Amino acid sequence: MMTRSQQLFEAAQKVLPGGVNSPVRACRAVGTYPRFLEKGLGSRVWDADGQEYIDLICSWGPLILGHCNQTVETAVTEAVKKGLSFGAPTAVEVEMAELVCQMTGVEMVRMVNSGTEAVMSALRLARGATGRSKIIKFAGCYHGHSDSMLVKAGSGALTGGAPDSAGVPAEMAGDTLTAEYNDLDSVLRLLEANPEQVAAVIVEPVAANMGVVPPQPGFLQGLRTLCDRFGSLLIFDEVITGFRLAPGGAQAYFGVRADLVTYGKIIGGGMPVGAYGGSRRLMEHVAPLGPVYQAGTLSGNPVAMAAGLAQLKILNSTPAIYAELERRGAMLQEGLQDALRAVPAQVNRVGSLLTVFFTQQPVTTYAQARSSDLERFKQWYNGLLQRGIYAAPSQFEAMFLSAVHTDQETERIIQAAREIF
Repeated sequence: MMTRSQQLFEAAQKVLPGGVNSPVRACRAVGTYPRFLEKGLGSRVWDADGQEYIDLICSWGPLILGHCNQTVETAVTEAVKKGLSFGAPTAVEVEMAELVCQMTGVEMVRMVNSGTEAVMSALRLARGATGRSKIIKFAGCYHGHSDSMLVKAGSGALTGGAPDSAGVPAEMAGDTLTAEYNDLDSVLRLLEANPEQVAAVIVEPVAANMGVVPPQPGFLQGLRTLCDRFGSLLIFDEVITGFRLAPGGAQAYFGVRADLVTYGKIIGGGMPVGAYGGSRRLMEHVAPLGPVYQAGTLSGNPVAMAAGLAQLKILNSTPAIYAELERRGAMLQEGLQDALRAVPAQVNRVGSLLTVFFTQQPVTTYAQARSSDLERFKQWYNGLLQRGIYAAPSQFEAMFLSAVHTDQETERIIQAAREIF
């Protein structure tokens, strides 16, 4: 007899491409069907069959305070009573922008509707402000699904990108150059080969879409130096790291200042929202002050702003949350590394972001991440699921801890790792 999740997946495949609204959710890489979730509370989620799991996805990062935090829920309930959307300015978006600027050090911010839109807008701003057309990104770093970011490396180190998705014009991808993460020389070669043509270098300050790959010492600082030398802007894509590593995000965590920063769903406490920000000088290029156009009816949506503001106020006023996330992240990393000593495994971590790579060599590059044993990862994922632990169904994603995960739950995850292998 099929489970309720299987029944829902059967129905979904008739009306949704692959039965899902985002590809990784289909669970094809791990040889199973997606569990359809019905509710979450604290560090736990429940699926349509009533199965309970420790949640290590946390809506892909933004639920730092866990599911259904009472303060956030109250803020949303009160906002909903006043109206879902106006398409006009509201006081809460001003308060939100003021807090984001205070926490991150950016001088001006523009709210949008997703991380993809934030990146797309920041790239347009970089091109408009510099008068240059080319962008350098890094292989394995994901910046949303806008056309110019869906590229892979070309046939040579100094060539433009080739489309990584059908429907992306080759001429558009050609302005996106691909460097190697943690390799400053690869960036230098591209900048030298394209003099006064590179508008910006965009990077995940902690790569988390090839699995978690920390920046090597000096890498982010080196990017800052190279951008200053060649007159290019440095963009930090903090859709994952923003407000998770520190109140000021990766900029504060690593002590490196970017020219533009993009944020995603965390700005809305998990609701559909994003933002990009930077110096006043740069942001005044954005309409209506400048010629760089970007607009959106739902930008600054009052319900999303209320949710995000409630969460950010807690994070900003409670620095102990970050110390506890760091402690528990280290506890999980060390425990998993020990539990998995019988198999080739590397447990990468930055703060409360972790990935287990099933490979013998340390993982500091995209190529090394790609060397992981995907069959072993499949065994890992399904073993966790069977033991009541809900993790990302892809080798190349992160595990996320929240402030409400407990040491007991952390030990349970470690014990599951011992049992699987």
